[in-house]
Amino acid sequence: MSIIFNKESKTFHLTAKNTSYVMQIIKDGYLAHLYWGKKIKEYNHSNQIRYRDRGFSPNPVTKDRTFSLDTLPQEYPAFGITDFRKPAYQIQLEDGSTITDLRYESHEIFPGKPRLEGLPATYTEKEDEAETLEVTMADPLISLRVIIRYTVFHHLDVITRSVQLVNDGKRSVKVLKAASMNIDFRKSGFEMISLYGAHERERFIERTAVRRGVQSIESRRGTSSHQQNPFLALVGKDTKEHSGEAYGINLVYSGNFEGSVEVDQLEMTRITFGINPFDFSWLLNPGETFQTPEAVLVYSANGLGEMSRTYHSLYRSHLCRGMYRDKERPILINNWEATYFHFNEEKIKEIASKGKDLGIELFVLDDGWFGKRDDDRSSLGDWHVDRRKLPNGLNHLAEHIRSQGMEFGLWFEPEMVSEDSDLYREHPDWCIHVPQRRRSTGRHQLILDFSRKEVCDEIIERLSAILSTTSITYVKWDMNRHMTEVGSAGLPPERQREVAHRYVLGLYRVMEEVTSRFPHILFESCSGGGGRFDPGMLYYMPQTWTSDNTDAISRLKIQYGTSLVYPIISIGAHVSDVPNHQVNRTTSLNIRGHVAMSGNLGYELDLTKLSEEDQQTVIKQVNHYKEIRSIVQFGDFYRILSPFEGNDTAWMFVTKDKQESVFTHFTILDEGNSPFKSVKMQGLDPNKKYLIVELDESYYGDELMNVGINIPKVQGDFTSVMWRLRVVEN
Repeated sequence: MSIIFNKESKTFHLTAKNTSYVMQIIKDGYLAHLYWGKKIKEYNHSNQIRYRDRGFSPNPVTKDRTFSLDTLPQEYPAFGITDFRKPAYQIQLEDGSTITDLRYESHEIFPGKPRLEGLPATYTEKEDEAETLEVTMADPLISLRVIIRYTVFHHLDVITRSVQLVNDGKRSVKVLKAASMNIDFRKSGFEMISLYGAHERERFIERTAVRRGVQSIESRRGTSSHQQNPFLALVGKDTKEHSGEAYGINLVYSGNFEGSVEVDQLEMTRITFGINPFDFSWLLNPGETFQTPEAVLVYSANGLGEMSRTYHSLYRSHLCRGMYRDKERPILINNWEATYFHFNEEKIKEIASKGKDLGIELFVLDDGWFGKRDDDRSSLGDWHVDRRKLPNGLNHLAEHIRSQGMEFGLWFEPEMVSEDSDLYREHPDWCIHVPQRRRSTGRHQLILDFSRKEVCDEIIERLSAILSTTSITYVKWDMNRHMTEVGSAGLPPERQREVAHRYVLGLYRVMEEVTSRFPHILFESCSGGGGRFDPGMLYYMPQTWTSDNTDAISRLKIQYGTSLVYPIISIGAHVSDVPNHQVNRTTSLNIRGHVAMSGNLGYELDLTKLSEEDQQTVIKQVNHYKEIRSIVQFGDFYRILSPFEGNDTAWMFVTKDKQESVFTHFTILDEGNSPFKSVKMQGLDPNKKYLIVELDESYYGDELMNVGINIPKVQGDFTSVMWRLRVVEN
């Protein structure tokens, strides 16, 4: 069993692959956190909680001045009953008070993992893959039950957490805050790693010392955002890529979130993660339940690399779904940077035909194919083909491309509406807005109110009408602005602060319906590139357009940072034209290919304008990627040199059986009389001999990992090498 309850000590011991998590019911039913870390055989209270009169820490038990919730390490704490730290939840009663006092009521342990109603979450395919603990806490005075759920995956160092708040009373209450998890470490001295950024600069790694007081990451933009990702890790000061402890938290949610870290007066560190309480409340009527999103907790005793590989394995096999979960992803050509809005049927056919000649497998028609969409000022919501550009219709184009041996894909932005559109003119109240206030636009567009069922139903049918009548096997699902003037014409005043969360729930419903209706379609999520790269989206769409910035050098940091949490098979990466359209940098086709081949390879440029030499290079890249695709997309990923720390970047992909590997090294700027470079590889079998195909040289894995391998000197800026390794002797 992975979850053991000791009735005498009232202690829960949860064990994952190499992880233990321990908590205890103490002092009239409070749930205390005791340990999360490296797996132990048995917990025998070697670090039992000690008590002391702390003076200004009040006492809920009046006869015991040594006991205070202000000094207790807890699992799901409240504010106002002697704990002054940030709470995990807060409930407002009809009398305006916000005091609650949860105590242990019961628990249940069972095999497998239940679904979360209306929310994406990790899953099991067989009951023996995981075990679940539900601890029910209750405040009988107000008839509130809180069910804290823990699921332990047997073969991974993963524990997931979520919470249900149940109103068993006869009066309504308001949920002001409902975090998905809380842990109180009885130590400080951590460093915090998070992923920050901006549009075209997503998921850069930031590592800072955790100071006393509160530090947090959050989004108030209505989505998980380019600016912060719903992930943070607490690590030791000595934690590196291949050594040291790391505690990762990732929220399976695509809306406003908050992750906070607080170091208190006694050097305890509290981490809380969940829906952002800013501008949020939820009216919970009698008999109703509020379900929080799932938080995924990963522990690693062997550095950040092991933490990342755990997340990758979990998300590949227990979060992503559908027929493409375990399928190699196609090499595509997207016309966006080739034509933008200005194309016709013949131009699209020419690009697709050239793509077929170069070995590319999928053509994707991007923005501009519908309504009267000649720029970004009109037509979102009017999902019918523009016959000026495509006089023979969309399916004619799709069938033409498919007849050449390529698949056909299409761009949508289903969550948006243009003011200049038939949909908006017919339903001006269907957008998110506040009456009497101006409606701010971004990219000349407004956001459809997915908190309303009728809006969701209409979009489901409009998308289905296209997808059911066109030979489509790929959809790029975009979302190009964040929320302002957040309000809904479909909700009463007391529920207006529910809009942002209800929008996300509506979005998940639309995605569940559309992806279920069309299981043969590979859906790729996008939000101005990587503005919604989160686990919630991966549940519905198994890959994400990683960034609108297609510059190879910028992509080194973007893809490196993304890999901290998200699997390589989820990373969309394209070769684009030079000078690059975002940063105006010129790089070789060689390095652009090597960076893009470190994810799901695609091209985004006018193939008809390539020189004969460049066409031959693309053919070689495409053929090479087809040979290594399974290694890159399904292998274990090892980060070796960080673009955030120096002039060189290196990473490698290794198959599960360690029979094959792909190693890639990048140098940004050349230097005069520079020293020779040697790099130590990772992840190989030390006892196997590997042939480096491009060098025609063989070495044992232990030599490549401990001694290292020379990197050839190539003159010039922006250079790279990509080598394939395969075992020649066991």
